Amino acid sequence: MDLSWLALLACPLMMLPMMLLMMKGSHSDKDHSAHQKDSDELKALKEQNGLLQKELQQLKNK
Repeated sequence: MDLSWLALLACPLMMLPMMLLMMKGSHSDKDHSAHQKDSDELKALKEQNGLLQKELQQLKNK
């Protein structure tokens, strides 16, 4: 039984997982910066929400 054809398929078949892993690795840097941006926006919105709640409470007390 001649299995030399498996050697021909080994290279192309191994390239697919390697390319997928490389693409996943390059996206992790972008994901981190996007996560940081979302975190900063969330913090700003929480601060704004606190200020609006205080203002609303002051208006209710008048």
